[in-house]
Amino acid sequence: MPDRTMMWQVLLFLSVLSLSSVVAQVSYSIPEEMAKGSLIGNIAQDLGLDRKRLTSGKARIFTGDSAEYIELNRERGALLIKEKIDREALCGQTTPCALHFQVILENPMELYTVVVEITDVNDNAPVFEKSDMKFKISESAVVGAKFLLERAIDPDVGTNSLQSYFLTKTDNFALKLKDQPDGEKIVEMILQKPLDREKQEEIFLVLTAVDGGEPKLSGTAQVRVTVLDANDNAPVFSKTVYKATIPENAAKGTVITRVSASDADKGSNSNIMYSISNTAADVRDMFEINELNGDLILENNIDYEKARYYQIHVQASDEGGLTDSCKVTVEVTDINDNKPVINIMSQTNVIPEDSKPATVVTMVNVQDIDSGENGKVYCSINEQIPFTLKPTSNSFFNLVTDIDLDRERASEYNISVTCSDEGVPSLSSSVTLTLQISDVNDNEPVFERSSYEAYIVENNTPGVSIFTVRATDADWNQNARVSYILEDSSVNGVPVSSYVSVSADSGVIHAVRSFDYEQIKDFQFRVKAQDGGSPPLSSNVTVKMIIQDQNDNPPQVLYPVQTGGSVVAEMVPRSADVGYLVTKVVAVDVDSGQNAWLSYKLQKATDRALFEVGSQNGEIRTIRQVSDKDAVKQRLRVIVEDNGQPSRSATVIVNVAVADSFPEVLSEFSDFPHDKEYNDNLTFYLVLALAVVSFLFITCLVVIISVKIYRWRQSRILYHSSLPVIPYYPPRYSDTLGTTGTLQHVYNYEVCRTTDSRKSDCKFGRAGSQNVLIMDPSCSGTMQRIQSEKSILDEPDSPLEVRLLSLCFYFCVTIFNSNQEHFLF
Repeated sequence: MPDRTMMWQVLLFLSVLSLSSVVAQVSYSIPEEMAKGSLIGNIAQDLGLDRKRLTSGKARIFTGDSAEYIELNRERGALLIKEKIDREALCGQTTPCALHFQVILENPMELYTVVVEITDVNDNAPVFEKSDMKFKISESAVVGAKFLLERAIDPDVGTNSLQSYFLTKTDNFALKLKDQPDGEKIVEMILQKPLDREKQEEIFLVLTAVDGGEPKLSGTAQVRVTVLDANDNAPVFSKTVYKATIPENAAKGTVITRVSASDADKGSNSNIMYSISNTAADVRDMFEINELNGDLILENNIDYEKARYYQIHVQASDEGGLTDSCKVTVEVTDINDNKPVINIMSQTNVIPEDSKPATVVTMVNVQDIDSGENGKVYCSINEQIPFTLKPTSNSFFNLVTDIDLDRERASEYNISVTCSDEGVPSLSSSVTLTLQISDVNDNEPVFERSSYEAYIVENNTPGVSIFTVRATDADWNQNARVSYILEDSSVNGVPVSSYVSVSADSGVIHAVRSFDYEQIKDFQFRVKAQDGGSPPLSSNVTVKMIIQDQNDNPPQVLYPVQTGGSVVAEMVPRSADVGYLVTKVVAVDVDSGQNAWLSYKLQKATDRALFEVGSQNGEIRTIRQVSDKDAVKQRLRVIVEDNGQPSRSATVIVNVAVADSFPEVLSEFSDFPHDKEYNDNLTFYLVLALAVVSFLFITCLVVIISVKIYRWRQSRILYHSSLPVIPYYPPRYSDTLGTTGTLQHVYNYEVCRTTDSRKSDCKFGRAGSQNVLIMDPSCSGTMQRIQSEKSILDEPDSPLEVRLLSLCFYFCVTIFNSNQEHFLF
């Protein structure tokens, strides 16, 4: 290779297309036989790309066939020689010779077409397929007779191809080159001086073929001429050029055409033999000729895509050694025998569902090596999918999104790309692409209901599960993970979180406290369902919590009012008729429903034959005429029951006085016996009071004695000392207007008695005021006494011990007045 030098020619043109892809082309020209690793060009610089883009875009070369002569160095941004390129092996005699490939980048997808032209280097010398050519020429051959020589083959092209021939200098022959219309040269040896077998029976010559390269290369062949006796007529072909057509699927042994030559001589000198000469070896392997009749026969299978026509040189020779030649041009017609080849140049396996329309998913290259209509290809994809196939350039297609995607409708697509040619019959190929649709958080959780109602019976256990709200999210994975949140609100000014809680994972609603139907009957709150997407989406629902009543409250009697120690009696005149309304028991139940339905029954009575109780209204009526024999004192026990399960009840004592006047009633009711339990309690309190009074009396005596001893010792100390005497004033003393006296304190108290003195009540009033105690209305009489007197404790001349004794005395008097019938002071 001369100097391995070259001139770089870069032609760069860019064409920006839509559909998020870029198509551009750059061209280079390099000589053949460059060493492996040689630099072709800086593709990044020529395309105006950053070298980092080649790395991030995973730039790669797509050749479309198995031959890879060029590689891409992403780090350098350069195209390098991967395998040594032999232009003759690659393109043969075709000019110009070029490599076509594409450079593909991803994210975003970009496509660049690169053309590398391979220029010829004079690396092949002309070669004769036959290094020894033999001719038998009659001595009678006339001057000017032509003898076709084997031509040399030079795979190089242009100026490096075969340019001229030279023949060893001789007197008998001259060399003549004959140009053909297709540019080929036929080498003929012309007889310029008659031969004389007797002088020279054999002539040895050297034929030299020289190319036009620098330096020039050459090849030689030996030419051996045997001089024969006279045969003065050479064979002559009927045509100088024969043309034939054969389909590429023709079978072996097919007769393509027949060539014909004639010889004016007679006898053995007119016998003609046909042979293929001056033809490339690969062509010779494809065809053969019948030596006797000139039939050109197909020897091997032919392929239009490899060679579209063949040129065959046929020579006719007689036995005298005279020859003539013709050329047979065989044209191969195309048959639709190749399916389209689909190449996936770049593919995205996963695409998010929020991809915009016209997003490029896959780049497809389709090749059909047939020609004409047989090589025209159209492609399509299966219907009813949100994709379309759009052509970008010759044989390139982009699979793009046609409409918005929705993973919730279809999470995966199997896209069949089918490409068919326009041959008859049409051939097609298909490939299936699997595309996953990745999820985007575009769906909010949806509750199963628009609102919920939950029921719970009151007096529940805190923490018990009440109800479950459930929401579903059409998204996938983390975007579909639903969490439940109790929204902030208040119920009667109290945060709802102090009433209920919601499990974040399951949506189970738990009671935080025990509910009381009588305090709250229902309340509402909102639960939010939030998914795990980013950003999260949410929805909420209203839950109405209804507290169901439980029979947890007994009936409450409003009338008659029950008092601790008072006696209330309803009077019934002895003249009362049947059905006389004595009184009415009024009761309520704070429960609701059937738990609040009340019924009244007479549980116990002094005379059950005299009174009855209305089961529904609680009215106590006489059921017979009252007579004089009926006792004045009647005691009725009425039970009030609700209708709950189990039922609850309350009892009330109704005292009835059968009398016509109040004095009669008073005398009778003053003798009511007291309960034993009350008597026992009273005895206990009396004993306790006696013990306390005794303790206080003894304590006072001890204190008085102690004070007396203390004062005696003080007087003895003062008497023997020289200190001035300071007069001592008892407490509560003050000097007012020069007069020394005590401040007056008045204690008022009242004693209220009933006919039973054991229930007397005594209260001290505040100093300097009056207190009045009115007997309970159930008492038979009222006695009021107001007593105001000066306390002996306030006397100015009373010593301390006297006052202490007086205090004990008043305390004892008080207890005595309260319990005068039980002990004496």
